[in-house]
Amino acid sequence: MDKLQKLAIGSIFIGAVVFALKYAAYYITGSIALYSDALESIINLVTAVAALLAIRLSAQPADQNHPYGHHKAEYFSAVLEGVLIIVAALMILRESYYGLMNPKVLDIPMEGLAVNALASFINAVWSWMLIREGRRLRSPALTADGRHLLTDVYTSVGVLAGLLFVPLTGWHWLDPALAAVVAVNILWSGWDLMKESIGGLMDEAVPETALKRVRDVIALNAEGAIEAHDLRTRHAGRVTFIDFHLVVPGAMSVTDAHDICDRLERALKSEIDDALITIHVEPDNKAKHAGIVVL
Repeated sequence: MDKLQKLAIGSIFIGAVVFALKYAAYYITGSIALYSDALESIINLVTAVAALLAIRLSAQPADQNHPYGHHKAEYFSAVLEGVLIIVAALMILRESYYGLMNPKVLDIPMEGLAVNALASFINAVWSWMLIREGRRLRSPALTADGRHLLTDVYTSVGVLAGLLFVPLTGWHWLDPALAAVVAVNILWSGWDLMKESIGGLMDEAVPETALKRVRDVIALNAEGAIEAHDLRTRHAGRVTFIDFHLVVPGAMSVTDAHDICDRLERALKSEIDDALITIHVEPDNKAKHAGIVVL
């Protein structure tokens, strides 16, 4: 079992613990805002399971029906997570509406807030680890899970701070109002997550900084060739696909041209982790004089 799967299993365990703590906080206080916080934790748990399934599927090797591999499976997990976040937000808004129509007098004990604060601290530590490792291992599902948890932390802190004012001010409408603010924040997070994941499914190019690295590597390691043009890139989960046309002198042997391609592939893979590279070799009369000049 690789590190990605271990982290995904850890997310399921952490999600179960955090949900139990947040529901206990809601049970102690009866707060709608803390109920909304607990409800979001259920979504965290469900999406952690979806992330684990997606990571396992994406790790499967290419087969006859999927010759390019299963790397995009993680994007489906991230889109599902975005949808579930939006569903949770709508459920919270519903509870907030009824709470505003019929505000309840709350006597919020500090024990309940302390339990919720403990759950938020656990989420904060785990989300930081997931985002760090998800970016390092280039896992969309793991990074999305971490970002979702981080949003949960922000909203939890806001809810706790707001609920402290309820017994001080007597503003009992503040509880459902805070829940509504949490829901709006969750909606924005879900939309942002879905937009980013759909970009991966639509084969967006790598960021400009990464594209510049690819161009520089080609320019420095294609000695013997004339130019490279029609460079294309795209992400699919942890894998970066790179393809381009390489123009070589017309009299060059196939063996020499192949050696240049091997050198380029080694250099690109050392610079871009999990790169899959396709190079189309062309004779010098195909030069466009508008691509990457070989240094």
